[in-house]
Amino acid sequence: MARTPSFDRATVVRAARAVFWRDGYESAAVPRLEDATGLSRSSLYGAFGSKRGLFDEVVQNYLDEVVRPRLAPLQADEVAPTALREYLLGLREAFASIDAIAPVPGCLLINTAAGPVGADPEVARVIADYRAELHGALRRGVAAQPGRDPEQIAQLATVVTGLVVSAFALVRVDPDAAGASLDAALHAIEHRG
Repeated sequence: MARTPSFDRATVVRAARAVFWRDGYESAAVPRLEDATGLSRSSLYGAFGSKRGLFDEVVQNYLDEVVRPRLAPLQADEVAPTALREYLLGLREAFASIDAIAPVPGCLLINTAAGPVGADPEVARVIADYRAELHGALRRGVAAQPGRDPEQIAQLATVVTGLVVSAFALVRVDPDAAGASLDAALHAIEHRG
């Protein structure tokens, strides 16, 4: 009979999320994961199968607890005309503060895309799906603004998505440039010309 784990899986995943987010997949050493989670290597591997298995669960947790709540106003049945502006301003605020949800600035998935594990076909698919979800949400935010024609909506959604992804990629190394990307996105959605 299998032994029942004596730990809270969600708590362990959140602790591991902080390590992967801060260090990246490749640099997240198992001893550091052990320290962060309070579990031994054998317990981690018993529960998640491997470091990669833990990482895959961390990515799903990140999407569910960090990404999708922030995108929710843009994915609602009715999107407020101000939802996209509020999303961008919220990112600016999040970039300025580090807390338990975001142990370091930036995006776990965008950071992952730049590392060797980002070339793994399954990880690449998750990142592409994330970008598509982000683009779809931002497109809905643009479409909720009055006076936008379909061509403007498509173009602005692509521009804003690129600027947001750029901000996520830059914030760890150049917060001012990341802020400038978000400011450019705000300017783009507010410009009607």
